[in-house]
Amino acid sequence: MKRIRIGLVGCGAIAQVHHLPNLMMLDQEFEVAGLCDISPTLARTIAADYGVAFHTDDFRELLGADLDAVLLCHSDPKTEVALAAFEAGKHVLIEKPLCFSLSDIDAVIAAARSSDRVGMAAYMKVYDPAYEIAHREVAGMSPIRFVQINHLHTGNEFHLRHLRLKRFDDLPAVPEVTVPDIAREVLGSGVPAHVASAFRTIAGSMIHDIYGLRLMMGQPRRVVSTEIWNEGRGINTVLAYESGARCAASWVSLPGLWNFTESLEVYADDRRVIVNYPSGFARGIPSRVSIQGVDEEGRTFCKEPAVEWDNAFLCELRHFHSCVTEGAACRTPVEDARNDIALVIDIVKAHLGR
Repeated sequence: MKRIRIGLVGCGAIAQVHHLPNLMMLDQEFEVAGLCDISPTLARTIAADYGVAFHTDDFRELLGADLDAVLLCHSDPKTEVALAAFEAGKHVLIEKPLCFSLSDIDAVIAAARSSDRVGMAAYMKVYDPAYEIAHREVAGMSPIRFVQINHLHTGNEFHLRHLRLKRFDDLPAVPEVTVPDIAREVLGSGVPAHVASAFRTIAGSMIHDIYGLRLMMGQPRRVVSTEIWNEGRGINTVLAYESGARCAASWVSLPGLWNFTESLEVYADDRRVIVNYPSGFARGIPSRVSIQGVDEEGRTFCKEPAVEWDNAFLCELRHFHSCVTEGAACRTPVEDARNDIALVIDIVKAHLGR
């Protein structure tokens, strides 16, 4: 098996909780050959923790190293580093959100195609074994009438406090790209602060629900309505599909609760499939899937298939390895992510009446 020499840009929470431990576990597929973070102390410390010989605080220096691929999990926006990585001839795995604007994602798509390298969105939810069970089940359901998404986002600190995450205060003084700046660039002038905040939330958190929904249902025909409330910490949207089906999707911040809730429910006339996800920072907790309906004899049934204890992040990395080394068709290419960015923008524009 060919090992990929991979480098990481960004050594924060998602790298420490998931990506680095998983890459070390997949030591036949990957060699972590370099780390980069704008905090020199964090880059040096995490490199020492994981036995990585090369570390830097300059992504350009990392891209100049002997690497096959890079994983981008640094703070947003990621466009500049993604474009530089493709130009350097690297395969690129990009954590969500890939971009905030269509012009940025179009530039990333063009760079990936020009480089002839794999450009993959790190959409880990669709590599979750529970999601894959549900996806297969939904493919046999017809007609689908209704989809419900509930994303009740509790405080991340509850799910991180048992972990010894490394942080340091030696960050350089760099121009800050603020949420209102991003929102104005994408949506135009006059965007209220709470709407700008909600735009960032949809692009950065609710995006998990959006891409999983797209792979099951296709792209919606239109956004029927969007309500943004509670100072941007509450979002409800209704999506319409060509089939006539509707999706009601909610994202609500409940910062004082521990019990994170994220579910995807798909309903046909005689069957429903429900997927429940743990927090994205959970380790060793599988998602759950429930299939409910009425059998040919009129009896109600409920099945809860056993879900493999395979980590969605691990499955995602294995797929990336296959794409790079075997030419496997990428399930989450950057080209398809454009649909998700477009929908995020349309959801917010529906609230603004634009």
